[in-house]
Amino acid sequence: MTPAPGWRHDGTEWRADAPDAGTMRALGAQLGAVLRAGDLVVLDGPLGAGKTTLTQGIGEALRIRGPVTSPTFVIARSHPGPGPDLVHVDAYRLGSALEVDDLDLGADLEGAVTVVEWGAGKVEGLAQDRLEVAIERAAGPVDPDDPSGGQRTVMVRGVGPRWAGLVLPAP
Repeated sequence: MTPAPGWRHDGTEWRADAPDAGTMRALGAQLGAVLRAGDLVVLDGPLGAGKTTLTQGIGEALRIRGPVTSPTFVIARSHPGPGPDLVHVDAYRLGSALEVDDLDLGADLEGAVTVVEWGAGKVEGLAQDRLEVAIERAAGPVDPDDPSGGQRTVMVRGVGPRWAGLVLPAP
């Protein structure tokens, strides 16, 4: 059983460690518990960092229907739920903010929680208030038998008045 993850605040951002996929999903669920319709979450991290796994946890907290999978090839996927929908975007193949504009994500922002993987430098113009989430993998080789395994550190920074008093669960 994966232990309950906890967040530490260093004065500028929240940090948590995720040694496995279960912990990453649990961290996502904790983030999802503070999200509401209109929120934008910008995920950044290298390939295999756990961005989609974190988003699965957010989806669990929002009680969306159906599985959350990587939207790499479809670019954006909408997941309905009893509360706000989850709009899950993969901006990896998008070259600029202009290509993001073509997706018309602004139309979905008010009624959904929008999570954008690879969104740093591309989607900040969508909302004044946003959560910026960076995921770092520990240095070292990736286990070919378990590429999703390995220690990660998740860092969350709130931008804008909406996130001024953000509090995440402590260990």
